[in-house]
Amino acid sequence: MQRYSIIIFASAAGAALVIAVMLLFSVFAVATKDYAIDIDPIKDNQNLFNTARVTVTNTGKLPLTNIVVNYGGTGASATQRLASLSPGEKALLSPSESSALQSVTVTADHGVSITKAYRTPIKIPGMMGS
Repeated sequence: MQRYSIIIFASAAGAALVIAVMLLFSVFAVATKDYAIDIDPIKDNQNLFNTARVTVTNTGKLPLTNIVVNYGGTGASATQRLASLSPGEKALLSPSESSALQSVTVTADHGVSITKAYRTPIKIPGMMGS
């Protein structure tokens, strides 16, 4: 009986170690590309108004330059420019009121380009805007 307890304990400890290592790598993700970018466009539909924001993050190892954020739509207010973003740096941007709020396209030097649709946060009963 004692022998089975040790085996079960060793198996549980091994599984816990594997899970801890996986979490460590996912939390502290290491940049693998020289030039990479991630965006998180969010639109929040409230009862009386809508809010939108776009987070742009440099996930690469080197600085990004000449970043152009296209919120969709036409005219000068449909785009926004950033001179540069250092590795790991984030920029929180707000699209203009005339933006369609369908998707966002971000381009930068070195062939970096990404397009994502806006996501809507989950509404929790009792919270503002639900």
